[in-house]
Amino acid sequence: SSGINAEWPLRPGTVIIKDFSKVIKMLDLEVVPERSLGNEQWEFCLGMPISQAISIVRRHCRAIRNIHLCYCDYDPLALDIIMNLTDDGIRLVFDPQTQRLKIIEVYDLTKVRLKYCGVHFNSPCVSPTNDQIEMSFGATHPGVFDPANQQFILNFRGLSFFFPSNDKLEHNYSHGLGSLQFSNGPPVVSKLCIYIGNSLSETKAPHLPIGCYHGKCYTDKITLVRCDNGTVTGIKVSLYGESGTATKHNDIRKCTIEQEIKFGDGTQDVMSALGAPCKIYYKDEDKMKIHSKVTDKKLIKDESDYFYNYFTLGMDILFDGSKNTVKKFVLHSNYPGHYDFNIYYRCCFELNLKSPLDNEFQITPYTKWDKVEEFLGDTYRKPVCERVRERKRERKRGSTLTPPKTQVVLNRRSSTNATNPFGPTFCYGLNNLIIEVMPSNNYVASVTIFP
Repeated sequence: SSGINAEWPLRPGTVIIKDFSKVIKMLDLEVVPERSLGNEQWEFCLGMPISQAISIVRRHCRAIRNIHLCYCDYDPLALDIIMNLTDDGIRLVFDPQTQRLKIIEVYDLTKVRLKYCGVHFNSPCVSPTNDQIEMSFGATHPGVFDPANQQFILNFRGLSFFFPSNDKLEHNYSHGLGSLQFSNGPPVVSKLCIYIGNSLSETKAPHLPIGCYHGKCYTDKITLVRCDNGTVTGIKVSLYGESGTATKHNDIRKCTIEQEIKFGDGTQDVMSALGAPCKIYYKDEDKMKIHSKVTDKKLIKDESDYFYNYFTLGMDILFDGSKNTVKKFVLHSNYPGHYDFNIYYRCCFELNLKSPLDNEFQITPYTKWDKVEEFLGDTYRKPVCERVRERKRERKRGSTLTPPKTQVVLNRRSSTNATNPFGPTFCYGLNNLIIEVMPSNNYVASVTIFP
């Protein structure tokens, strides 16, 4: 059979040699300090959005299997989001706020082949000892001993190697790993980390690299557009993407533009401002129609309303089916544990609210509903007669901010799968905003803006 270097029938004393590299399929990956880990087909880049990393795993599901996604459900911004490739010994650490890749960690080097500049420093035939690391990556500063975890850390810029050890070696450690005598042979790397900068503990997720743009635009910020009397007329979108002109070295540059989209704009206006949508979705039914007026319930439309889905912007735009004009904007926070997680990128919106007392409050993807209630409570903790007089005065100026009376329970279900493992969410109406809140942690999951 293939993989056996012997003639048949076997003679006495014949040694059977099997090619285990064909039996055990291991990922063969290139390590690029301060940048990436990958091969010719795919690459995990620092600064990559979590949606792109999940897309890579889905496209190469035969080579990359058994993925675990870990996050903190009750406080999703407190801890990093971790994607664990358990079969390959790789851990991807994402910043919880930006949701971009911050650290690439290989914690089990026996499950993967690694190379640098095309030469393997870790494989079944090459052991990643301290001598091998110095031969492959060159000289660097002496390593650091970590007594808490009983390990030596050898640091390069954007790359760190971890060697397990014991406390007896700490007192003799002065001239690096090469000066120490190990009874069980030279130390072998137990873990390596790829990151930005000189310090692993101080590293941050970088901005989205140009190589991850893929011809798409992304949101830098979305704010409300108001007229003179304070009425919301639309949104202002700050976009960034690839520049249409390249430098003399053919390098692609980042460009930033601002666009305004208002209620009543047509499809041509929206596409001129934002480009073509990623997808168009036509509404089959209006489940919120039951909450409208009686006369509105009797109206039957010949044309169905439809959405322009801009997944990389984290936004949907609802159009009136009869007039083909903008009716609503839906902005998504993309929290793990939400039904729509990983469909959209996180939308960086900053929506300013103003109370009758001229107090201001800003709703962002990182806002908890508790803070909104606290703002509304401070504003309306007054006698009823005084609040009524203030509302009448503000209604004349068109900038009334009324607190929500009660919540609406929203339970999403797919047409193909009637189960929702994440449970329902709560929606609160706040003038021309509908704020969807996750009950498990009280964070804002999405905001719907309407005239």
